[in-house]
Amino acid sequence: MEIKCVAGFSVITKQPAASASLYKEALALPLERFDDHPDYLFVDNFPGANHFGVWPLKMAAQSCFGQDEWPARVPEPTATVDFELADPAAVEAAVQELKAKGQDFIHGVRTEPWGQVTARFMSPEGVLVTLSYAPWLHEQEV
Repeated sequence: MEIKCVAGFSVITKQPAASASLYKEALALPLERFDDHPDYLFVDNFPGANHFGVWPLKMAAQSCFGQDEWPARVPEPTATVDFELADPAAVEAAVQELKAKGQDFIHGVRTEPWGQVTARFMSPEGVLVTLSYAPWLHEQEV
């Protein structure tokens, strides 16, 4: 498996308003509201990262489990990191490689409604880790 870059990092919050106050107002990060999800704040092409976000736990639960509540059987994450791979097949290969090493996944490879190919698992520290292929990150490659 060859990780190309950190595709994104987001804190995961149960208190979107308080987090918005810290990151958008106190730290003055140039965060925008996501169209269909006004509690999700983000900035793309942020220096040092491709994406930084403030992701409500409810949205993370929806993305991982298809429900609004994070299941009690899985520790609640406080952050997520996306590792970008070369293409969708590389995501599948990485999942198989990690499963062979004993890694359990929250969900296998799938394409999100916004076009990103993802597979997710929890790290020992409680970080939600995403193996990712985001097509828009590869549009500038020659």
